[in-house]
Amino acid sequence: MRIAFIGDIVGRPGRKIIKENLTKIRKEHNIDFVIANGENASHGFGLTTKNCDELLKMGIDLITGGNHSFDKKRDMMVLLETKPVLRPDNYPPGLIGSGLKICDVQTNDGIEKLAVINLMGQYTMPTVENPFNWARRLIDQLHTDGIKSIFIDFHAEVTSEKRIMLMMLQNEVSMICGTHTHVGTDDLQIFNNTAYLTDIGLTGCRDNVIGMDKKVPIQKVVTGLGGHFEVPSSCKSILQIMVTDINEEGKATDCFKIKKLCNMPEHIITKAMID
Repeated sequence: MRIAFIGDIVGRPGRKIIKENLTKIRKEHNIDFVIANGENASHGFGLTTKNCDELLKMGIDLITGGNHSFDKKRDMMVLLETKPVLRPDNYPPGLIGSGLKICDVQTNDGIEKLAVINLMGQYTMPTVENPFNWARRLIDQLHTDGIKSIFIDFHAEVTSEKRIMLMMLQNEVSMICGTHTHVGTDDLQIFNNTAYLTDIGLTGCRDNVIGMDKKVPIQKVVTGLGGHFEVPSSCKSILQIMVTDINEEGKATDCFKIKKLCNMPEHIITKAMID
């Protein structure tokens, strides 16, 4: 099966470039299932019911989250119970929703099982359980249940946490992709049968500050006085997608990254290193 993952969608510019391109990209690259991190999809902070429905209609099959998952708390409480929406699974026990979903993916060869896991790191993040011990328990149980194809969206600040997750789970999961920093890294690879990227980067404005208008961030670093970050109404946007082929044993066999810039007719493809 061929799985695609879209990086942190930031506001209207992110939603717009997905709407304009995802259907074509899915068809052109024969993608079976699309996952997207949507915690910044609504005005840059959180996810509303309206925007969730909008993204699902565009061809996204499942939405993951992170530290901004509950910024639109009222909407998220409903979405977690009614829509294919996840929040980090290692939030403290008792919180509504889940960060694990086993999906039936329709492929040319029939229905295949895919486990999607959403986890959050510890450094600078809200209070969560240890993501590494949490992941270990989840993966062991999935393997016991016969689930071989496993994708992890690891929403974390520091690159070291993400790399540690790869070293722990190499050859045990199909695909690990980092989110949160909104800055794409140049280390796409297949490492011991696991497709990996430290951070996929944002889908949204690429000519400002991590998807937000530059005025307030500059003001904050220069004067120490912050303000409300705003998503620009007009900007140069980018769509970033990690695409991975997973065989029947849950091993990654091919991986590439697509970058689509709003002002370029063709998209850029980067192939993964194989180690």
